[in-house]
Amino acid sequence: MEKQTGFMEYKRQSQRERDPAARIKDWNDYTKPLTEEEIQTQGARCMDCGVPTCHSGMEINGVTTGCPVYHLIPEWNQLVYEGKWKEALYREQEMNNFPEFTGIACPAPCEGACVLGINEPPVAIRTIERAIIEKGFEEGWVVPAPPEKRTGKSVAIVGSGPAGLAAAAQLNKAGHTVTVFEKNDRVGGLLTYGIPEMKLSYEVVERRVAILKQEGITFLTDTEVGKDVTVSQLKDEFDATVLCGGATVHRNIQVEGSKLKGVHRAMDFLHLNTKSLLDSNLEDGNFISAKDKNVVVIGGGDTGTDCLATAVRHNCKSLTQFDIYDKKGLVRDVDTNPWPQYPTIHRVEYGHKEAASRLGEDPRAYAVMTKKFTGDANGNVKEVHTVNVKLRFDEDGNKVRDEIPGTEKIWPADLVLIAIGFNGPEQELINQLKVETNHDSTVKATYGKYTTNAAGIFAAGDMRRGQSLIVWAINEGREVARECDRYLMGETFLP
Repeated sequence: MEKQTGFMEYKRQSQRERDPAARIKDWNDYTKPLTEEEIQTQGARCMDCGVPTCHSGMEINGVTTGCPVYHLIPEWNQLVYEGKWKEALYREQEMNNFPEFTGIACPAPCEGACVLGINEPPVAIRTIERAIIEKGFEEGWVVPAPPEKRTGKSVAIVGSGPAGLAAAAQLNKAGHTVTVFEKNDRVGGLLTYGIPEMKLSYEVVERRVAILKQEGITFLTDTEVGKDVTVSQLKDEFDATVLCGGATVHRNIQVEGSKLKGVHRAMDFLHLNTKSLLDSNLEDGNFISAKDKNVVVIGGGDTGTDCLATAVRHNCKSLTQFDIYDKKGLVRDVDTNPWPQYPTIHRVEYGHKEAASRLGEDPRAYAVMTKKFTGDANGNVKEVHTVNVKLRFDEDGNKVRDEIPGTEKIWPADLVLIAIGFNGPEQELINQLKVETNHDSTVKATYGKYTTNAAGIFAAGDMRRGQSLIVWAINEGREVARECDRYLMGETFLP
């Protein structure tokens, strides 16, 4: 690195945020970009690591560390520091088709594996990543690059989330004729309808999809394979099929009263809100409103936080988020969570800040287990009954949560949002295709190969691996394209 002492001279500075009190009044991006000079300074913090681990994607104890798409992070950090933005963009796009998605919505396991992060705040990798691609769009460097010739082979991609888009982009690059089927009315999967506008604007997705269309990819929305397009049509009209439908079966909470009116799945809440917002700026009323309601969000992850931010913008009456885990510390436990594992620490995300700004305090309640819901005479939810729990592991290593006597509590609730994750992919199309599944209902296909038991049918992303990160979806989308290309042509130049 040219600036070998940058990590000692400069402090970490990540993407700025707009004032929470102001931004909850709109649905615009809640962040503000750094200046070019500030981004270059952040690039200078990248160390001359002997063995950089930021770009070595792996899983340790089931948790991702490093970058699964093997981003050339030290290289583009150095190029940004030198002001060579176009060269940095080339390096960034070499391993990731959509750095604008990961630069916004990825939890940045690369930063958790940053060598500087052992004893200092890590390099602001995600902030730099986003700045590079935005600079590329602003300067007109990100342009369609259709293949010079076509192979005569056709591929169907089922699902237009990050895995499907990455697979489509790569297979199109190889010269195949690619058609992407999306059952919703807009392209993007959970990028569009699972992440709120203020976090990932649909304009960002639409901008990239426009380029993919210009490169020759066909997108068919409002088209569900297995219903609108039969399995027979799929097999007759395409030489190969790649399943990238995601893991969209919601995990339900098994307690009394869960069928009461006002108890909703988080993704239904987020999906309907975004659709109504994009369709009519919420004028059509076709969404689940939190206005003037006591809102309880069950689940402490990112989806739950997105629900907080959405409910606050609806002008809810009160807001509480239940986390089944204890409140974490501000720094990692070096004994149980050593570097380069992703740091399991207490974080205050954008939705928490916004809820605190609107309602006066962080909305989270920790180590809380929901026991039951109670309703009124009309079947509407009115209360959530909880108890605090203590986590332990039994002799087989299984998690056990013991209830703590005397911690029972009743919370007022007019709207309950269940944000406890997903069980796996929907099974109807899988069954029609006679594709084998694993014990957890995901499609059975070996990582790195992606072939199913059915000839010419591949699977990738959450549909294959279960609920995971955007960056893993892109990784698998790129890799399944390579294997599909090899199947169609006998060899492949795709990475």
